[in-house]
Amino acid sequence: MPTMTEADLKQPEFYINRELSLLQFNRRVLEQASDETVPLLERLRFLCILSSNLDEFFETRVASLKEWTNLNSTTTRVSADNAGPDNLAPQEALRQISIEVRALITEQYHMLNDVLTPALAGQNVRFVRRSHWNAKQKRWVKHFFENELLPVLSPLGLDPAHPFPKVLNKILHFIISLTGKDAFGRSNGVAVLQAPRALPRLIKMPAECATGMHDFVFLSSIIHAHINDLFPGMHVTGCYQFRITRNSELFVDKEEIDDLLQAVEGELLTRRHGEAVRIEVADNCPPEMVAYLLKQFDLEPGDLYQVHGPVNLARLITIPDIVDRPDLKYPPFIPGVPTRLKRSTNIFRTLRQGDILLHHPFESFTPVIDFVRQAATDPNVLAIKQTLYRTGRDSGLVDALLVAARAGKEVTVVIELLARFDEENNINMATLLQEAGAHVVYGVVGYKTHAKMILVVRREKEGFRNYVHLGTGNYHARTARQYTDVGLLTGNETIGEDVHKLFLQLTSLGRFTALHKLLQAPFTLHKTLIEKIECEIGHALRDRPAHIMAKMNALVEPTIIRALYRASQAGVKIDLIIRGVCCLRPGIPNISENISVRSVVGRFLEHSRVYYFHNNGDTQVFCASADWMDRNFFRRVEVAFPIEGKMLRKRLIQETLSIYLQDDAQTWILHSDGHYRRTAAAGHAPYSTQIALLQKLADG
Repeated sequence: MPTMTEADLKQPEFYINRELSLLQFNRRVLEQASDETVPLLERLRFLCILSSNLDEFFETRVASLKEWTNLNSTTTRVSADNAGPDNLAPQEALRQISIEVRALITEQYHMLNDVLTPALAGQNVRFVRRSHWNAKQKRWVKHFFENELLPVLSPLGLDPAHPFPKVLNKILHFIISLTGKDAFGRSNGVAVLQAPRALPRLIKMPAECATGMHDFVFLSSIIHAHINDLFPGMHVTGCYQFRITRNSELFVDKEEIDDLLQAVEGELLTRRHGEAVRIEVADNCPPEMVAYLLKQFDLEPGDLYQVHGPVNLARLITIPDIVDRPDLKYPPFIPGVPTRLKRSTNIFRTLRQGDILLHHPFESFTPVIDFVRQAATDPNVLAIKQTLYRTGRDSGLVDALLVAARAGKEVTVVIELLARFDEENNINMATLLQEAGAHVVYGVVGYKTHAKMILVVRREKEGFRNYVHLGTGNYHARTARQYTDVGLLTGNETIGEDVHKLFLQLTSLGRFTALHKLLQAPFTLHKTLIEKIECEIGHALRDRPAHIMAKMNALVEPTIIRALYRASQAGVKIDLIIRGVCCLRPGIPNISENISVRSVVGRFLEHSRVYYFHNNGDTQVFCASADWMDRNFFRRVEVAFPIEGKMLRKRLIQETLSIYLQDDAQTWILHSDGHYRRTAAAGHAPYSTQIALLQKLADG
């Protein structure tokens, strides 16, 4: 079949809807919770991760769709962030999302109530229900309520002087029906109660009244048991949990703002009170009370999700950390450290001898922190520059930057204030750094700074030399033990000069000459990737070997997808390892039959981005901060960096690409119908890539 035209390849049936693909990923997360080969407490953790993922999905993706629906958009979404070549109208997307999410929630609560809770009880980890409290436990609950809970509760009776309160985003509330009159003779019959945010949702029972080592009671159960105590002289006829999810996207008008920091701070104040997009309600809540809640939040029945159990399972994620049962968790491990770093105490001397590749979490993130710490105290280091997107509250990297700034070194930090849900933490971090004397800039308005770069300028005998760290993941020590990512430490002069230019570009207003080795969004990354795909097409048409491999979190951008379709038609072999969203539809006869798409979901969140092009035997491999999405190519500052050393390049291909194509333990294959099916090992023990990498790289 001849290659189709660009217009032909735009047919909507060749593309998968972005939101529905994201829900497919969450179904794979849910399947981890049902996998009996996963340790029991880790299965509970996956169940909680699903809730957290769905929260963000509604706060961002559903909120965006609803905005377009409210604007009477009935055709293809046209905003850059919502564009979808699948041509699914927002109303239809919301309808299909509702069906899929309801199925996910039904399975999630079945897994909690009928599988995990009994299995945990069998391991003496119990969620003790009110109906099972003995006399001693009831006395303890009463004491806890009166001394720990009652002083911080503020029930709000509703009447003309007390209208329905502003309900905060994702905070557990109770709607309460009452009979009788209060001290002032009022009998409106409805009250609202917010669960205290400062208290955990699960309280561990003390040993003197517990029946085992790990007995827990839900905070909501304690409130339910003593709800009448909050309304003396009246009678509570019903008490039902509910929770609102709101639009949490921040809007910053780049044409109107004078101070980005002040603009973001102002927007953060509104996030908790954005437009409601979802309401979760306990399934025992009567229809008239449900209708009352929907009216208060201006929501439709399609926005209602009734759940058979505790509202907000995300708060149960603390249980695996609280419960000291190593036998019910993944085995602990010690991340490895490259031999060259173990043998040397001077990281700059080591890098002069050659580059170092770090593969997290199998290898430690500590060398990255040590890189900045040594720079902070080295008298020959004159300047440190770093981008920060997410770092966590207690960051060794930030501490090292503070030390360097206080020591009088030139410290420049490019902080992305609009890192979603980390804005407040980043504002606080910026303030600390500025007070220490660091130069803090907030990137480029309208372009999130998502690149991961550290530049150290050091005076040496030959003159000034640049040392660099580049990475695919955030500078966040905690997630570096949970996410797979790749980092490069290098003293390569050309890469150092490129990174120097990038920092000047971010902090000044000038234009700079082209980069030599790095690819940068929004300028060269997208164009160069298209060129490299076209190059593979050219090799295939000349009957030369042609192969593309890529690992990333998401594939959405339609121009790239169409280029991959053309490559497949030309005979290029294409292997894609995409953890989450994939809008490309593989396996379409004569269109994408040479493309395979797989998703690996396991103990660690697959997060590294690696691009491989066979290039007629002259292999080119890049690591990057960017997924293949519109926002990464056109509305973010991103960096892709080559791995050029022969041994490092071979290692990277093996550890991040080839080995993932062998996995048949934690892999789901995407089919042309848009659904994923889990692989099954045939005639041999399942092969897990993540376990194999732990065995190869970790120290124990």
